[in-house]
Amino acid sequence: MGDSGSSKRMWCSVPEKFQLHGAMLALQFGYAGFHVVSRAALNMGVSKLVFPVYRNIIALLLLLPFAYFLEKLHLITANQGFYLLGLENTSPTFASAIQNSVPAITFLMAAILRIEQVRLNRKDGISKVVGTILCVIGATVITLYKGPTIYSPKPTTTLLLTTRSTLMDPVDEGKNWTLGCIYLIGHCLSWSGWLVLQAPVLKKYPARLSVTSYTCFFGLLQFILIALIFERDYQAWLFHSGAEAFTILYAGVVASGIAFAVQIWCIDRGGPVFVAVYQPVQTFVVAIMASFALGEEFYLGGIIGAVLIVVGLYLVLWGKSEEKRIAQLGMASNNINGDHSIIRASSHAKASSLTQPLILPSSTDNHV
Repeated sequence: MGDSGSSKRMWCSVPEKFQLHGAMLALQFGYAGFHVVSRAALNMGVSKLVFPVYRNIIALLLLLPFAYFLEKLHLITANQGFYLLGLENTSPTFASAIQNSVPAITFLMAAILRIEQVRLNRKDGISKVVGTILCVIGATVITLYKGPTIYSPKPTTTLLLTTRSTLMDPVDEGKNWTLGCIYLIGHCLSWSGWLVLQAPVLKKYPARLSVTSYTCFFGLLQFILIALIFERDYQAWLFHSGAEAFTILYAGVVASGIAFAVQIWCIDRGGPVFVAVYQPVQTFVVAIMASFALGEEFYLGGIIGAVLIVVGLYLVLWGKSEEKRIAQLGMASNNINGDHSIIRASSHAKASSLTQPLILPSSTDNHV
């Protein structure tokens, strides 16, 4: 108990800025591990239909208590499905790289739906548009151009997370790199669509944990139905090794439970832009992990596309940050002007009325 109390005091003594950076780094390592263990699960033969069923069950069991006690809960299928199909045909690094385009795709969807304004007469608007274009170009390059191998790890330095006897290229025979990238783009489109729809939903029902619990619940129902129809092999529902069980537990506990709680805390303290800026760190960590654990090779097309997407991501994030700064300056200016109006009106009232010196004219009530 003493050690626990002293550790807590030491953590509280750390400035919040460093706590946020430490939490975000830990979050990126957690998500990076998810990409790697998901690919390892597919290599071991875990069913693409059964995997998300177990993951959503674990995530729902973890989220429901928090949603109930913190928000008094009264009691995403395409996203996860496309991700696993894309990951099976490509690699963890490029799956993570394409995910960096989500903020840009979200901005594009929001602009089409008139939720987001496009101001081409301001530098923040131009930055968001150019960033979105770069992300689209980067995703297109990854999809259509694989290119030569830039780096191939030595088998002696590779920890092979698979039951296969030989080290295999991330894109084996029978795999389709272009199709896999298209699936991953579908994954990003689904994710972005969910983010766009969240805004109006949370305005009417501002309980993020409860909304996420509902999402996991209905996603679970859909995955169970799909798996029961298309997965006829009952052996696919059984764990054949501790490694298979570990990959599913990691996906449910770390990637869907702990990571979500950490991300909510970071968004609350640091803001969504701060959290999104760390996304490319995940891609870098995934590249190292996948190279070491899975023997992943890197291709020129994927590297070029990833760089374009990351540059586009930061342009979009900078545009959003600049837009927020301009809006805050406008609000501050309005408040100052409003205060000056009140002062002038108050002075006028004192000078013109001796019977009611503390009552302001009715027109100034709108500023209070």
